[in-house]
Amino acid sequence: MALFPAFAGVREAAEGGSARKELDWLSNPSFCVESLTSLTHQTEKPAAVVGSGVPLTRDSLKSESTDERGSDQKPTQASRKKRKERRKKRKHGHGEKPKRKHGRSGSSGSASGSDSEQDGSSRGSRRGSGKPSPGSDAAADPGLRLVWLEDVQALTGETFRTDKKPDPANWEYKSLYRGDIARYKRKGDSCLGINPKKQCISWEGASTEKKRSHKQVERYFTKKNVGLMNLDGVAITSKTLPPSTEPDLFIPVKDAGDVAPPVASWLNPLGIYDQSTTQWLHGQGPSEPESKQPDSQADRESSALKAKVEEFNRKIRENPRDIQLWMAFVAFQDEVIRSPGLYAIEEGEQEKRRKSLKLLLEKKLAVLERAIESNPSSVELKLAKLQLCAEFWEPPALVKEWQKLIFLHPNNAALWQKYLLFCQSQFSTFSVSKIHSLYGKCLSTLSAVKDGSVLSHPALPGTEEAMFALFVQQCHFLRQAGHSEKATSLFQAMIDFTFFKPDSVRDVPTKVQVEFFEPFWDSGEPRAGEKGARGWRAWMHQQERGGWVVISPDEDDDEPEEDDQEIRDKTLPRWQIWLAAERTREQRHWQPWHPDKTKKQTEEDCEDPERQVLFDDIGQSLIRLCSPDLQFRLIEAFLQFLGVPSGFVPPASCLYLAMDENSIFDHGLHDAKPLTFLSSPFSGVSCVGHMDPLGGRRWTRGHSRDGEDFIRNIFHLVLPLFSGKEKSELCSSWLQYETAKVIWCLHTKNKKRLKSQGRNCKKLAKNLLKEPENRNNFCLWKQYAHLEWLLGNTEDARKVFDTALSLVGSRELRNHELCELSLLYAQLEVEAELSAESRGSAAARAVHVLTRLTESSPYSPYGGQVLAVHILKARKAYAHALEDSLGEVCASTPAAAASFACLVSVARCFMLFQYLTVGIEAAVRIYEQVLVKLKGSVFPEGSGLEDRAGLPGPSRVLEAVTLMHTGLLRFHMRVSVYPLAPLREALVEALTLYPGNEVLWRSFVQIQNKSHSASKTRRFFAAITRSAKPLEPWLFAIEAEQMRRKLVETVHRVDGREVHATIPETGLTHRLTALFENALRRDDGSQCPLLWRMYLSFLVSLGNKDRSKGVFYKALQKCPWAKALYLDAVEYFPDALQEVLDLMTEKELRVRLPLEELELLLEG
Repeated sequence: MALFPAFAGVREAAEGGSARKELDWLSNPSFCVESLTSLTHQTEKPAAVVGSGVPLTRDSLKSESTDERGSDQKPTQASRKKRKERRKKRKHGHGEKPKRKHGRSGSSGSASGSDSEQDGSSRGSRRGSGKPSPGSDAAADPGLRLVWLEDVQALTGETFRTDKKPDPANWEYKSLYRGDIARYKRKGDSCLGINPKKQCISWEGASTEKKRSHKQVERYFTKKNVGLMNLDGVAITSKTLPPSTEPDLFIPVKDAGDVAPPVASWLNPLGIYDQSTTQWLHGQGPSEPESKQPDSQADRESSALKAKVEEFNRKIRENPRDIQLWMAFVAFQDEVIRSPGLYAIEEGEQEKRRKSLKLLLEKKLAVLERAIESNPSSVELKLAKLQLCAEFWEPPALVKEWQKLIFLHPNNAALWQKYLLFCQSQFSTFSVSKIHSLYGKCLSTLSAVKDGSVLSHPALPGTEEAMFALFVQQCHFLRQAGHSEKATSLFQAMIDFTFFKPDSVRDVPTKVQVEFFEPFWDSGEPRAGEKGARGWRAWMHQQERGGWVVISPDEDDDEPEEDDQEIRDKTLPRWQIWLAAERTREQRHWQPWHPDKTKKQTEEDCEDPERQVLFDDIGQSLIRLCSPDLQFRLIEAFLQFLGVPSGFVPPASCLYLAMDENSIFDHGLHDAKPLTFLSSPFSGVSCVGHMDPLGGRRWTRGHSRDGEDFIRNIFHLVLPLFSGKEKSELCSSWLQYETAKVIWCLHTKNKKRLKSQGRNCKKLAKNLLKEPENRNNFCLWKQYAHLEWLLGNTEDARKVFDTALSLVGSRELRNHELCELSLLYAQLEVEAELSAESRGSAAARAVHVLTRLTESSPYSPYGGQVLAVHILKARKAYAHALEDSLGEVCASTPAAAASFACLVSVARCFMLFQYLTVGIEAAVRIYEQVLVKLKGSVFPEGSGLEDRAGLPGPSRVLEAVTLMHTGLLRFHMRVSVYPLAPLREALVEALTLYPGNEVLWRSFVQIQNKSHSASKTRRFFAAITRSAKPLEPWLFAIEAEQMRRKLVETVHRVDGREVHATIPETGLTHRLTALFENALRRDDGSQCPLLWRMYLSFLVSLGNKDRSKGVFYKALQKCPWAKALYLDAVEYFPDALQEVLDLMTEKELRVRLPLEELELLLEG
């Protein structure tokens, strides 16, 4: 049969010859007409049988179909063979039917198996008889009209079923189901068989071309364009051609590289094509080095970063135990993520990766996990992982990981400190009792490690110093939470536990000593600071002898205390009354209460049960201090806690945690007395009993009567415990505390209290100087003389100075205390020039004092002008002494503390002497000489925190000399005309070396506030905050902007009411907000209560109440223990008084006046 009916006879015609062989493709040998007719009869015959109503069987259908086929037409031999082969294949297929897929159920399998067996039996019957049996038709049911499809298929394999049932989905849905449509991908928009010049096809749907993204033009201030400023620029070079007289035929194109001029050829007849164009015309490509050269700045940066990554990988592979290398690799991931194109695959992915913080954290976490696998015992790596996981994990999961780490390393004090800070800063799980017990657990564990009770973990170096730092941190935590009684009790117990310990229990472990201490604490005997306190040792000796001596009550106790009513004006709003009463009780009730046996008191007599401190509250926190230096620092810490300026600096670990008031910005006498102003060794930390609003003055006004008696008893108790330098420092601190109260009276101009306070202070100074060991104490003489000068008794002060200087037989510059005494005398005389009545003679008196210091003859009071010969001798003596001191300090061997102190005194005296005799330039040269010698010994990145807490070193010497230098410049600017640039340059250089010095920052902020241009100040603050570790630069940067804002407001406002918007103030507001936010991103800044209080006060001043309240709750997330924040919130948001008090009660902060009691007081 031909492939096409029209060519059916072509094959027969062409069989004889070969002329029509090209038409053989029209025939199909595998197709025949007989097979087509047989298939047609096979489908028509069963239909006829069904229509007649005769039941059909497989055998009958088989026989009838074969008979009809035989009668109608005789198939060819080839078609029969093919039919037999097809049947054989079908039989084999039925034989393979039991091999089913595993997905079918057992029932269907069994059914199909039975069907196949029936088919096999029927086929066997057909083989046995070729004709149908007549009995089969008679037994058939005449009404049956159904035909099994399997029976039909057994007969004809090509039959199919026509489903005439309509599909409701065709009219229910608008189009065909997408799964019924064949999918394909169209390549291009054309079609085969059309003429592309005359015909085209319009395809429905979206075009295959990529949609062009119309990106908006980005401005210069977007993040992407700002980031381009950080990239290195591409060097562009241009060659200047010599001027030519002949006119140019074409415009020359300058090339950055040294390229030879093109040679004229048949492809480049004019010689105007460059080398790449000529190679293209020749059919050549660029050379291999040129093709491999990076084309863009991004490629060069990517290759450089890849080289760094490979270098890190090589080093880590060689040294997997190097912890610092792993940490550097973790920090390097920031640079990798910020880099353009290193990991970017597609266009636009670079920006996504740069913005993805999660990607950065995951990369760092992966690096840290690899590092921990190589160093499983590294605490630093595990800490870094925990800090990183704080962004992913929930607080409970973090707490569990911290507990596991602490369990593995119980002897690591630094790890304990970080764990305490973590738990202290979690608002969701925070409570005062929980954190207080955690401090006790930490200190008791470290004490056991130090005693050797924990055999699995030895004590690490510096454990005792770390325990002391944690103890001080716990006391300040309790003070800030309002539990002042517990904090005071901790110090009281530590004084008895350290200095009055019985000899019989000194050699037992700390835990046993604490158990012996409990009966003394519960006995109700007077403790440290209370009247009649004798200590633990005396009580135990008396108990061993058989009882304790009953103390008779003093008659002074019956005197009425000053009337200090809690509620003075009941007409005020309720929140103001509560706030004033709460602060009053905080000031009066900071001492713990326990029954007084002399007054026959019991525990039921206490009005506030929270004032009683049980032994369970303090027992776990008692530690044993064996170092004499730490024992003395314990006394200094307690005095500083009470408000006495003892010179103690909190440890660096808890420095900013304890900073909660803004006295750090107070100038005091800084402006009036540039040379002799009194500055607290450390400010910013509030003392116990004072929780004043932001901006109020603190300890300088002292405590109540009971508080003053408590401090006095502490001094009487601890002074006999020390001797020599330590006792001198304690006496000086006591006298300085009384002098500070005199200065406060001078500021407030309270003449009545100034008179009584001055009298008490002079009485104390005389009593201290009467003691035999203090008669030659120049430090006390200096304090006493300065007190007389402050009270206005100038002649009495000069007599005191002259008496102290005449006590020394032979004067020499090696005596540090004598130099300091003479220097203060001279400075006070120089500052007297600021008054009109003493101009001229004051400088001569100062020169006389400084000259007599270098002479060996006994001192004589001032009698007139000093001779020039004596001045020359004194200058030469100062120069030799300075050279000798610098030589000792700069020697290779470690110098003693006395050498540093001597160098400070000699340099300061010499600078003042040169200023008085030669001029300010000579004093500056002395400072430069010391700076050149000592600058190499000072670390530029030193923050001053470690130096201020330790012994004086080269850094401390240079800091003191710098303060003297800036003080002289400030004084000289007040008495004469002098440019401001030298002082500003000196302060900038000094603050670069000492970014933690508050006195230098005050001077810098003060002089820069007078400048109309703030650009230089802001640039300096931006540079110093990026490189410095302390928090002081951020605090003073904020203070400088706030001072400028106040200055602008004074210009805007007239009589404090009307605002004249002549100068835009918006920039200052945004700058201050940015400074606060950047400072609070630091770890030490986010946990500094002072910074949060300043931020809250600033936002409230803007009038944005909602944002201010949001910042308040954000502050509670980081500093939930700071009661001052809650009190500020009551002041700023009076409507939220009940809400704030509920929060304080929930977190167990001390609330001394509940609202229920306030209602009763108001009703009464």
